[in-house]
Formats: sequence, structure tokens, C-alpha cells
Amino acid sequence: MTETKNINTTTAHDDFDWNIDKRSANNYTKAQSTDMASMYDGTFKAINNNEIVIGHIVGISKTDVVVNIGFKSDGLVPLNEFRDMPSIKIGDEIEVFVVNKEDKSGQLSLSRKNAKLAKAWDQIVSAHATGIIVTGHIISKTKGGLIVDVFGLETFLPGSQIDVKPVTDYDGYVGKSMEFKVVKINEQIKNAVVSHKALIESDIESQRAVIIGQMEIGQVLEGTVKNITDFGAFIDLGGIDGLLYITDISWGRISHPSEVLEMNQKLNVVVLGFTDEKKRISLGLKQLTPHPWEVLPENVVEGGIVKGKIVNIEEYGAFIEIKPGVEGLLHVSELSWSNQPVNAKEFFKLGDEYEAKVVALDKEQRKMSLSLKQMTTDPWTSIADTYPVGSKHTGTVKNVTNYGIFVEFEAGIGGMVHISDLSWTKRYQHAHEFAKVGSPIDVVVLGLDTENRKMSLGHKQLEEDPWETFESIFPIGSIHQGTIVKKDDKGATVQLQYGLEGYCPAKHMKKENGKNAELDETLDFKILEFEKGEKRILLSHSKVMQDVINATKAAEAGEKIAEDKRTKETVKNINEKAKKSTMGDIEALSKLKESMDKNESK
Repeated sequence: MTETKNINTTTAHDDFDWNIDKRSANNYTKAQSTDMASMYDGTFKAINNNEIVIGHIVGISKTDVVVNIGFKSDGLVPLNEFRDMPSIKIGDEIEVFVVNKEDKSGQLSLSRKNAKLAKAWDQIVSAHATGIIVTGHIISKTKGGLIVDVFGLETFLPGSQIDVKPVTDYDGYVGKSMEFKVVKINEQIKNAVVSHKALIESDIESQRAVIIGQMEIGQVLEGTVKNITDFGAFIDLGGIDGLLYITDISWGRISHPSEVLEMNQKLNVVVLGFTDEKKRISLGLKQLTPHPWEVLPENVVEGGIVKGKIVNIEEYGAFIEIKPGVEGLLHVSELSWSNQPVNAKEFFKLGDEYEAKVVALDKEQRKMSLSLKQMTTDPWTSIADTYPVGSKHTGTVKNVTNYGIFVEFEAGIGGMVHISDLSWTKRYQHAHEFAKVGSPIDVVVLGLDTENRKMSLGHKQLEEDPWETFESIFPIGSIHQGTIVKKDDKGATVQLQYGLEGYCPAKHMKKENGKNAELDETLDFKILEFEKGEKRILLSHSKVMQDVINATKAAEAGEKIAEDKRTKETVKNINEKAKKSTMGDIEALSKLKESMDKNESK
């Protein structure tokens, strides 16, 4: 067996005695150790998480910046948080945010970005509380508004808060720096809303106070057209709005304010009135110039001839504008020398120009009466020579009413054909059935009333009255064929020969089968009445049927009477023959009787 030997290996410090107390060390009691530890801790700053502190840069690496904040250890800040400080160097003093005094790896965690955000938020909260104005840089557009950098913190600017006027193009504001007021904050999510409109309104309100304090009725102010509506325009007077009503824009008639005004147009206006609080201000534009009636042209005098355009049409006439603010009434009675009624709304058209004569002028009341007919000579002064009674003429239908037709021969001369004078034979329910406006018509003058400027005309009088002849053709009791052309509950109108019409009452329309005659049926009718003066024929179909029945009964009765008569005559003849019988006949009869008696006895 091989013998094992113990080999001792010598190493450094083998002579160190671990059991000996620390050399050159002071021994402290427990109380002294506690005091010494407290003194040591007192040499460092007392810091807390989420606190902003001042530190100094003591080192810079490729990824981090080493910052000494006077704590037990130095902290690290990511280098990318210093992009706004491209020339940082060791020794620079900066503010940092204590993220964690000791993270999982025991490292002090700091952030410059969080320090900036926290400080920015404090400034924003202070600005919201105090109302101070802040400056921000618009960095981007977002849904419903813009993103604004204020103190390095992103805030929201709603589109409605950009300006007092509606803004639709947000892109034009990106990249601009503007002043804002912080109008809303959210502490939980550290979010803020800013407004530029609030600044403008604040300035406007201060201007408004100055303007209201100095405002007086009759004062002339400069303004800008802010909004145009159907009823007027809103004028911005530099902090306060006033209403310029459409009737105060121009002395003349306008349909819409946009005919005179434009958006953003600058103009002078006069204050017409306002409420006690001066919240509603009435403005005028036309009042800055003299009223047109006070400076009438030389030709606007009674008897003068003026020219203008139609600006308004009423049932009784039309208003002609001679110049803006100066109008005259052209009444329908002054259109023509004729008394023929005229519908002004059909005769005139807006915008048409006319020359007319001034027949009445009242500058104080600002009224003017015009006339077209007085531009020419009155033709009625010689009407009896031109259109004597009984003369025949061709005219034009100018108007049709339910009672007649108005005919015009020349301008201002004409008359009316009553509906009863249209035809000898046909009864018209409405004159429209006979003629239409614009069609020619032949008439005869029946009468003249020069004082009232009326002319009575007739159309049927162009022919002789046929009713004298009809009286012999349609005598009472005669039967004629006719067609029912109109029917109502009371009766029917029946078309007879020669264009005549008769009337059959309902009780005379019953037929043989017991039913009433219907429209468009052609039947026989009996003339009950014929009134030549009234031009009226009364008919009956039932009488025709009754006459047939009566005639049948009469014929039957006559036949019976004739039969009875024939019978009597036969008997009479027999009796006479009996009287003339010969004796031979008697003897023969006697022999025949005897023979019969014998046979009977057998």
C-alpha cells in the first residue's frame, strides 16, 4: 500500500487572524452608532417620489446623462430627453423629476421630461386659476380642432374657440403661435382646453363698454357687415352688433339686403334707437342722405311727364318708382278711357318701364298720382260720330265674365255684350262657352252712355229675331223630337231643331216604363208653352205618352160605339126583312109546323 502524506500549501495572508478585533478601529456603543448613522444620512438631501429637484450633470454616455441631485447615489436620465439642449455639458444645472428613489435594480430613476410636464401643468393650472394669457404654438390638426403646445404640454383648441367667426379651414393655423386663455382643466388626466376666441370676446367686451357709454341717438358710427339675412343685416360696430333693417338700407324698394350690401363691407351708419340696456341697437343707412322727396327732379310737377319702373303691384293699381324713394300710384282707372275693368296683376309686370302723366302731387304726404290715359286725347268726346247706335264693328275680346264679354275696338274704346245678347236660340251658363280672351267678335252698337263712358253691344242682333218664325213652327201642343243635353234635380234642357233649346221639368220626364229620361236620350216632347218675349219653351215627354194612351182609349171607345151601331143596324135590317115576308113563306112555315107536330105525336 502506498502511504498518504499530508502536504501543507502556504497562501497570502495566512497569518491574518480573523478572531482579532478590527485594527485601528474605534469601538462605538449602540447609541453612538445610531447617532453616527443619522449624521451620515444628514449629509444627503431628503427627496420624495414625484418631486422636482435641482441637479447637476456629472456624466454623459451614449444613452444616458448622469445627474447628481445630492442624494446617496446619482440618477440616470435618458439622453433623448435632452433633444432641446443639443449643447449640454458636464456641470449644467437642470431640473429633474424623481420617478423612483430606488427602482428594482436599486438605481435612482430621474426624468427631465416629466419635470418639464409637471412644471408646465402647474403653470397651466395657475393660468386657469388667475386668468392670465398664455402663448402657445399650434403643432397639428385633430378632429374638431387643433393641438397647441403650451409650456411644453399639449392642449386642445376646439374649432369653435379659434375665432368669433366660424372657422372651417384649420390647416391655415398649423405652425402659428397665438395667445390663449386656459378655459378648462382636468386634473385626473392632466388635460387642458384653451381658447383664442375668449381673448377676442374679452377685447370686444371692453370695446363694447366704451361704445355703449358714448352711444347716442343720431350718432354716426363706422361698422362692418357681419351677417346678411332676409330681413336686414347685422353690423359689427367694433365690439357690439347693431341691426340694419331692410327698410332702413335704401330709400328705394329692395327685395333683399344683398342687393346693396356685401359681407365684410365697411360703411357708416346712424344710430336710430336702442333699448335701455343698449343690447338691441337699431341702425340706419338711408338716413345719412336727404329724403328723395325733399329733392324732387324738376319734371316731377303736376302735369309733368315722368318715367319709371314698376316696383309693386296691388289689385287697385301699380306703383312706379321715379327715383329711389319716390313712387307714384298708377290706378287701374287711369289706364284707359274705357270703363272696362282691368286686373292690375295681369296687366302689369314688375320691372316694366312706363311713361306717365303726373295728375296729383302732395309733397307733404309724399304721394303722387299718375295716369296713362291722360297722355292721349279722350276718345269718348266724339264717340257718337265714330260708333253710332246701330253700327256694326269687329272688336277683340279683352275680358270674359260670367255675365258677359268685354270687347275693345281701339285703345280706351269698347263695350260689353251681355250674355243674353250672344244668341237668339242658345242659353249660355257662362260667357266662356261662347268666346275666349283675344278672339275676334262681330257686334252691333245697341246703346251709348257718354256720361258714364259705357257702350252696350250685341252679337245676336246681327241677325233677325227667328222667334217670330219659330212661333209657327213650334205651336203649343205640337210634338217634336229633342235630345237631353243638361239635367239636374229640377229638370232638363232639351236641344230641339234649329238650335232651339227647351226646358222639361222633372215631373214631365217620366217615360212609359215608369223611369225618368236620362242625359243624351232622344225622345219626343210636347210643346206646353211657347213664350216669344221671354224666349222660353216649356216641354213635356210625359204628355206625349199620355196623349198616346188617351188616343188609344179613345180609339177603343170609338170602335165599340161603331160596333154597337153596326149591331143595331143589323137587327133593324132583319126586322125590316121580316115585315116584308110573303104569305107563301107563312104558309110554308105553317105546313112545316104541322109536319113537326105530327112527328111529335107519333
